[in-house]
Amino acid sequence: MTRTATTVRTRSALALGLAALALPALAGCTDNAPAAGADDGDPRAIAVDASDSSCTLSSTQAPSGTLHFTVKNTGTKVTEFYLLASDGLRIIAEVENIGPGLARDLVLSAQPGRYITACKPGMVGNGIRADFAVADSGEPAVSADDQQLVDQATQGYAAYVKDQTEQLLSATEDFVTAYEKGDDARARGLYPTARTHYERIEPVAESFGDLDPKLDLRQADLESGQKWTGWHRIEKDLWPQRATGYRALSTSERKTYGDDLLANTKLLYQRTRTMTFTVDQIANGATGLLDEVAKSKVTGEEEYWSHTDLYDFQANIDGARVAWQDLQPVLRKKDPTLDQQIAARFSALQKLLDAQRDGKGFKLYTQLGQDDVKQLSNAVNALAEPLSKMAAAVL
Repeated sequence: MTRTATTVRTRSALALGLAALALPALAGCTDNAPAAGADDGDPRAIAVDASDSSCTLSSTQAPSGTLHFTVKNTGTKVTEFYLLASDGLRIIAEVENIGPGLARDLVLSAQPGRYITACKPGMVGNGIRADFAVADSGEPAVSADDQQLVDQATQGYAAYVKDQTEQLLSATEDFVTAYEKGDDARARGLYPTARTHYERIEPVAESFGDLDPKLDLRQADLESGQKWTGWHRIEKDLWPQRATGYRALSTSERKTYGDDLLANTKLLYQRTRTMTFTVDQIANGATGLLDEVAKSKVTGEEEYWSHTDLYDFQANIDGARVAWQDLQPVLRKKDPTLDQQIAARFSALQKLLDAQRDGKGFKLYTQLGQDDVKQLSNAVNALAEPLSKMAAAVL
């Protein structure tokens, strides 16, 4: 799915019914006056009152270190909350799918600097934004005893992202070559497996707010005047059966869209060569991948034309599992019970996914029954609950 500072995907009512998630539509900026409910004794504990028309923080500044945002949705639309870099594009951390009347926590380690907060009622548009400042507390982010484990985790995850983008670029080159040559059978076969590498690191790709929509935007989420490019534009051309009166792209148009996909993939590859990560980014990214599954994979919305959603489902689970495994030495030291719970629920979910395999791949989403979808959805929710606690545990 594509969720950036400027654009996100729509979700169906099925997501609300099965995954206790949903979504809504944007309001303009309002001033951020102090919100009620913050812990006055802890300057790093910040309450966020997110309504349909306002985004009110208990404080717009904090000392560096582990920040704990508690986001309460007091509106009528499903919302999400972002901490953005000062450029307003790069996503530092996010918490999504906060239903009306519900609250979710966002825990992260923040360095000194200028940031932007954003609530996004309806989970579309630019969000209700305000400046946020983090002052230098002078405190070390990690204890000396934990630093070696943290370094091992962050370096391992950075290597994983690098490897996945390398594989993504190679697979995309093969896919684009087949597509532009008109070898549709080969292109259809390559489509879901090439996208696997993108879906495994989706939160990383989404952190580039200018790039992710060009690569992964679905037609259902197009905003007025927005150009549709990327994987799903080509997907529709390869599987046009659901499109009434669809006109196939010409050879020259295929080349335009194929070349654009490859160029943007190369740009993603270049940007991730030297990326570094913090433990909270890795942990929150794992939670974000579970959100992706619940919102658009388990509902069959992601791959609307090809019905290859289960490949994306598995890829998101793969990415979340790697993030957890990289952090596991830290988590086992700090909260071994939580680590065991996460392990058991990953195993249960994977067992259900394996039951939907077809040879080396997966069944089409349309081949799943309602009971299959419900079981998968329940297992995703069961895993998401302990996984959402991982960031707080490892910080």
